[in-house]
Amino acid sequence: MTDSFQEKLAGELAGIESADLRRTVREVASAQGARVRLEGREVLNFSSNDYLGLANHPALKESAVQAIENFGTGAGAARLISGSQSPHHELENVLANFKGTESALAFSSGYAAALGTIPALVGTGDVVVLDKLVHGSLVDAAKLSGAKLRVSKHNDLADLARILEWAAEQGGRTLMVAESVYSMDGDLAPLLNLVELKEQHGAWLMLDEAHATGLYGEGRRGVAEEFGVAARVEVQMGTLGKALGAAGGYICGSNELVDLLRHRARSFVFSTAPMPAQAAAARAGIKVVESAEGEERRTRLWSLVDELKNGLIGLGWQLPVVQSAILPLMVGAEAEAIALSEQLLEAGVFVPPIRYPTVARGEARLRITVSAAHSSDDIKKLLEVLGERKR
Repeated sequence: MTDSFQEKLAGELAGIESADLRRTVREVASAQGARVRLEGREVLNFSSNDYLGLANHPALKESAVQAIENFGTGAGAARLISGSQSPHHELENVLANFKGTESALAFSSGYAAALGTIPALVGTGDVVVLDKLVHGSLVDAAKLSGAKLRVSKHNDLADLARILEWAAEQGGRTLMVAESVYSMDGDLAPLLNLVELKEQHGAWLMLDEAHATGLYGEGRRGVAEEFGVAARVEVQMGTLGKALGAAGGYICGSNELVDLLRHRARSFVFSTAPMPAQAAAARAGIKVVESAEGEERRTRLWSLVDELKNGLIGLGWQLPVVQSAILPLMVGAEAEAIALSEQLLEAGVFVPPIRYPTVARGEARLRITVSAAHSSDDIKKLLEVLGERKR
């Protein structure tokens, strides 16, 4: 490689460093859980999206091991060629039943699900309307589609209605994209209103339930179930790697939707299938979520969230309205967020700083996530450490 190439990259990295945006990939030498072994020592973990504590659950591990015994480690090819082994079909059947839809399609990741789906549904001459705070994968997918892209102010129904009215006049399809639980602020979308608006303006709704699946609704299917509008959402998206304890992403919806995606979702068509063990673990995760144990874990999670929320408020921390297992401690400056995170880590508590481009410039924060794997003592330890830093 030429010196000019290396110099150019070094210059880019120097700019990242000077903006307090340099990141490191920290090595974890243990399973995910309330405590992890991080860079040589055990720390209390408040960084994970393993909301129900299933990432190290015996049932998921047993299913993965059994799938390796029966199907090996690799899928061999893209599923349309030779890689569609039984665990993938079984997972999709379970997913469709769980979400109450006609069909489901599993992807290697949530990112792949987004990247494959939006360009398969809309293109040149169409409009994609994104909430300002949707995940980066949804933004990338919308850009890739070639459709006209419009961004509405976060959870601002008046702004959204204005954009949808404009989009309806363009003569093409309109796809609204929202999250049910927003990953960095932890707030909920006004889903009833979103459904009503999209129906008034002839739009479709793609709803990402990544941070909601397993946690909301009588059957723990997500916010769409909680608000009774699941049947009115055209595209239900989610992840298998958060509350479900495994890895991968999915799209649930009508038979026609899934059939179309099998033909046009390029991240599905041109990707080797995930290893069968991944699909088997995800299937087991859904079964746990649907069980009495799943309900017990969800109940414990919300109890811990309330305990932490009340404790933080008691310490004088300013919090948004807490609607999820995500509690952002707003700091502001990137350097200050890094410093607070490092202070917590020194005290044995892992809460990483969240900075641009994950959030807007000047809105750096510590993103605390609670898991059913935590105990009340874990919450007390976190509050103790944060209390010392607050003083």
